[in-house]
Amino acid sequence: MKKIIISDEIFDLFPDFYRGIVLVKDIQNQKSNKRIRKLLKKEIERQVAIDESSDGRILAWEEAHRKFGSDPDLYSPSIKSLLKNMRPNKALPFINSVVALFNHISLKYVVPCGGDDLAPVQGNLVLGISDGTEKFIPLGGELEENPFPGEVIYYDDVTKNVLCRRWNWRNGDITKIEVDSKKIVINIDCLPPVTPDMGNEARDDLAALLKQHCNAEVETLYLDSTNREIGLS
Repeated sequence: MKKIIISDEIFDLFPDFYRGIVLVKDIQNQKSNKRIRKLLKKEIERQVAIDESSDGRILAWEEAHRKFGSDPDLYSPSIKSLLKNMRPNKALPFINSVVALFNHISLKYVVPCGGDDLAPVQGNLVLGISDGTEKFIPLGGELEENPFPGEVIYYDDVTKNVLCRRWNWRNGDITKIEVDSKKIVINIDCLPPVTPDMGNEARDDLAALLKQHCNAEVETLYLDSTNREIGLS
């Protein structure tokens, strides 16, 4: 059985880290969905004026990136990038229903949120510290690169393929979610001032939306310092 594992080194650095997880076991994903577009648009309009330079939920991730040696001004945490990308046109690209829904949740709760297709994954999914030998192909790219030693990465511990670099900076291409993806894992990552209860609220909100709009079969899970690994049934 595959597992999601948060390494001890992560909790050494970030003892209050909490991850809400939505495991999608089956789903009807779509290239477009008017109801989801409306949800996403409404959230963009609500959050367009948020000030990422003073919001504690965003500053926490900038500080986390600095702590493991990444410059958040050059390599923005995903929630900061999402806010910046939506502003010029008050819109975000609609990749597919699943991606649009977790972008909606990310904006609504101001938390990093991302997902992966489990089909290409051979081993356990590990959030841990890179030794520099792991392999990464960025989303939409072709050239392989390596993370820097000491970087927080999310990776397949059998193939050493990196699903996301710099914790939540850039997703990998190999596990990207597409319309025909059926088994997916979506992570909602929380650092103070975002509490576990807030993370669970965001997770459960997303699970309900996936069931409502995508006829998804889902399971909700979590990881924290007292529960560092879970099996994916």
